[in-house]
Amino acid sequence: MRISDRRFALFLMTPAALFLAVFVAFPLFRLVADSFFKISPIAGGPRDFVGLDNYVRAFASEAFVGAGWRTLAYTLVVVTLEFALGLGMALLFTTLGKSSQIWRTVFMYPLMIAPIVAGLLWKFLMIDNFGLIGTLLHQAGILSNPNQIGWLSDPNIVLYSVAIPDIWLTTSFMCLVLFAGLQNIPGDLIEAARLDGARAPAMLFRIILPLLRPVIAVALVVRGIDAARAFDTILIQTNGGPQSASETMSLLIYRTMIRFGDPGLASAMGTLYLLAMLAVAFVAVSTIWRPGKDN
Repeated sequence: MRISDRRFALFLMTPAALFLAVFVAFPLFRLVADSFFKISPIAGGPRDFVGLDNYVRAFASEAFVGAGWRTLAYTLVVVTLEFALGLGMALLFTTLGKSSQIWRTVFMYPLMIAPIVAGLLWKFLMIDNFGLIGTLLHQAGILSNPNQIGWLSDPNIVLYSVAIPDIWLTTSFMCLVLFAGLQNIPGDLIEAARLDGARAPAMLFRIILPLLRPVIAVALVVRGIDAARAFDTILIQTNGGPQSASETMSLLIYRTMIRFGDPGLASAMGTLYLLAMLAVAFVAVSTIWRPGKDN
């Protein structure tokens, strides 16, 4: 029996559609639905409809607003540094050509490390009293004592300290994506610009980056969403402390749900968090990509 191409395509898409429906669509629906209820943390407990009360409580909570600003700052720092470092390494690998194959392989190694392992590693490197980084800086004469900088205990810098493992882990991802995009730029175009006397900064900002715009948009959105939901590396390093100075939105929602036993409020926070990330992703893609202006 011969079936049409359209029906065959539907058969192929059905397993993926069922997977998305069960593991993505249904949990999202439950998340939004639960945000309108006051739910008992005890299984089988009462479930009372409260309308928008959970959203009002979320916006009125200093912890929610503070976690939102910290998440934004953390994401901007992580993504900006990863993009700058990743672009630099991608340009270097492109310039080196085939001779960079070994270095590219070595540079990708951090991607193979689990985030919780990276968090533990950097915690031991930066922890007070016996952290290796403080000890090395002290021995080099940069610090007067190994504990002069409280990497994970100073509320003023802890948010940026816990960002280091994330940057170390995923700069290679940004490099990989940008390097792949650089391979699609015609070499004749770069050579023509070089023959016309264009210097490296001009070629970078007037030729390379504009041609990489769609790739940059995808890389920034993917990494931005991933960085904004940072959880395990921060949890293992500081558990959101000290004084909630490193508590991001994911950690706050986790604590609201597990520690404080308020699933309704946690669902409202999660829904607002999801809408904010979708809005930022839409604005980022619309601003950076702008395919209509390139045609």
